[in-house]
Amino acid sequence: MRPGTLPRKRGRKALLGIAAATALALTAPSAAAAPETGPGPVNRAFSRAAEEYGVPRDLLVAVAFGETRLDGHDGEPSHAGGYGVMHLVSSPRRHTLQEAADLTGASERELRHDTAANIRGGAAVLESYADRTGVEERDRDRAAAWYPAVARYGSPDDHRLGRFYADTVYEILEEGVRARTSEGEPVITPGQRVRPERGRYTDVRPPAREPSREPSQAPSHEPETHGPDYPSARWIPAHPGNYREGRSAAIDMVVVHVAQGTYAGTVDWFRNPASRVSAHYVVRSSDGEVTQTVRDGDTAWHARDANPRSLGIEHEGYVADATWFTDAMYRASAALTAHLCDTHGIPRDREHIVGHTEVPGNSHTDPGPHWDWDRYLELVNGG
Repeated sequence: MRPGTLPRKRGRKALLGIAAATALALTAPSAAAAPETGPGPVNRAFSRAAEEYGVPRDLLVAVAFGETRLDGHDGEPSHAGGYGVMHLVSSPRRHTLQEAADLTGASERELRHDTAANIRGGAAVLESYADRTGVEERDRDRAAAWYPAVARYGSPDDHRLGRFYADTVYEILEEGVRARTSEGEPVITPGQRVRPERGRYTDVRPPAREPSREPSQAPSHEPETHGPDYPSARWIPAHPGNYREGRSAAIDMVVVHVAQGTYAGTVDWFRNPASRVSAHYVVRSSDGEVTQTVRDGDTAWHARDANPRSLGIEHEGYVADATWFTDAMYRASAALTAHLCDTHGIPRDREHIVGHTEVPGNSHTDPGPHWDWDRYLELVNGG
């Protein structure tokens, strides 16, 4: 068994999973007569995994939706080394893929490529984190009690980012999910009012949404909360080993990226000293929220030879999936780019606002064919 994992659990009651599946089947007409009316394979996987490991189903769906929009990307890893709809990670700092293999008995290959196994693995990891974070057995039927386990799932060693991640998941839970898998299966959860029981995260300050006017009283191991360059952004600084202080050239370019991952995951990746990458800003898909991770006056590592003269903006999402590029994201990112152009004297045109793929010496394809450059430049220029 790998260090840091718990002994494999056999599940709560095998018959409960069978009973749940039977109950789901009985809620619709005969499968032979109208198979399209019954729950599909992904819905069944969520229900069975939730029953086996005691995780509230809608919370399990919210974690998956926040991580991947329920798209497993054919077993390909995210930028942070995460796989499948539950984004099980295999990286130098996080090992949820390996933990899921130990807990469920599934192979790592199965967990990467089989959606049902991946969902089951995510549920098993969440249950093990509930054990580690002191979530009482008697409370586990309530989604509110799972907050510490969800926070650990998002960031095991940084409580600030753990709270940042968990808050996002509980926002999704409150709003509800209406999504389709890449195969077209609808996955729907109703919105529900939940008051999260944060436990050990209660006194952890979330990153600020706008600059703080008060001196920080945070312990030295936590990042400062005030944003240095863009007033409406949160401030979560990247690890000092992932960028260089200062500039060796004048800023004359904004580079648009797509993260191949989630908002919180991207911020966490820039905090990881093993990543050796960063960008100045990250923009969230759902509402356009912005986090700054590197000061404008410092050199983020995002575009190779263009790093000294450019500002990098990462956007939550995946190149091949246009659904991540929301109106809120376009408008927030365009407002940010307009601000950066005004601040640093950058012309608002396509020669100076470019995609990652257009920077010489780069092999990346982002932001990809689904990025609407005409619309983006129109918004940057006040449209």
